[in-house]
Amino acid sequence: MYFSFGFQLVGIVTVLALALYIYMGIRVGQARQKFDVKAPATTGHPDFERIFRVQANTAEWLIVFLPALWLFATFVHDYIAAILGIVWIVGRYVYMEGYAEAAEKRSAGFGIQALATLILLLGTLVGIVWGILRIGPLF
Repeated sequence: MYFSFGFQLVGIVTVLALALYIYMGIRVGQARQKFDVKAPATTGHPDFERIFRVQANTAEWLIVFLPALWLFATFVHDYIAAILGIVWIVGRYVYMEGYAEAAEKRSAGFGIQALATLILLLGTLVGIVWGILRIGPLF
């Protein structure tokens, strides 16, 4: 099966997003040790709780981001999807670093990744509707 280079880039972006999530999980494990928060507890030291929330919130957003990324690549443009995916990863990284420092510092990163996700979702919807209007439904 052949995929364009753009789809391969979207695949790389997907792997990078998942790698960032794994890294966040490692940070949670390290924070558990550092702040002596034994599993299955998810509360304790405020610094631990912020690091834990970064990983949990990222899991919540991955559920929306990954399908939106691939749908956009399919119905709109694969290269643009890859770029928006990189923007999402950068936003999540900024969110992670800011939130780990202080809850008030999470907004910029959250806004970046939320905007990238919104563009992916709305762009997909527009791409699907445009395709229907242009060539008609596929059934």
